Amino acid sequence: MRPLLLLVVLLLPPRARAGQIIGGQEARPHSHPYMAYVQIRTPGLKTCGGFLVREDFVVTAAHCLGSQINVILGAHNVRRLERTQQRIPVLRAIPHPRYNPHNYWNDIMLLQLRSRARRNRAVRPVALPQTQSRLSPGTLCTVAGWGLVGLYRRTDTLQDVWIRVQRGEECSRRFTFYTGRTQICVGDPRERKSAFLGDSGGPLVCNNVAQGIVSYGNSTGTPPAVFTRISSFLPWIRRTMRRCQEWGLE
Repeated sequence: MRPLLLLVVLLLPPRARAGQIIGGQEARPHSHPYMAYVQIRTPGLKTCGGFLVREDFVVTAAHCLGSQINVILGAHNVRRLERTQQRIPVLRAIPHPRYNPHNYWNDIMLLQLRSRARRNRAVRPVALPQTQSRLSPGTLCTVAGWGLVGLYRRTDTLQDVWIRVQRGEECSRRFTFYTGRTQICVGDPRERKSAFLGDSGGPLVCNNVAQGIVSYGNSTGTPPAVFTRISSFLPWIRRTMRRCQEWGLE
């Protein structure tokens, strides 16, 4: 197991040619207005995916924690200065207090933005689940991100892919520490579409609701992969946002 930070290259099966993304394509510009490109400067320069859930909060994976974090919203091509982009520094990164870096349990983090994002056609929060109800196996969802598209080669434009939720047994057989209580098993091996397409921290969106967060997968790149189950953390998300307001950090 390993986090999916910039590891989309692992999506490639042993004989796949470089540059091929299994089941993915370039997204229609700004069709995922909640997407956030997260830049972490230390330790070492790295990037993650993330998603806007309120004008002042982005959700990502806890294993993306670092310092000097900036978020770019409204981007399609992250190497260009597009007029739609909003670049906002992170005021505070708040990983889940029980995040375990050894098994990636509780792999969720809130990023409080220094200033509120401006809503428009290219920047808009995504809805969170309202209850802790489970997704049915076979549910079709989308994942988006700016991950690698080949060995040492990234894409500048947002990519997306449609993938299906799997039964937890599929991940239990493959991953020692998988737990259906707080994680979701995603990606049908027969369809050769994988969550590896998105960077760590990117959202699994089902019926316009963010249900999961890209966490980790198999190093061979064969689906399924494991996502953090957002519905299991709704009380923590709400409590943390409320405390930030009480502390006067907004």
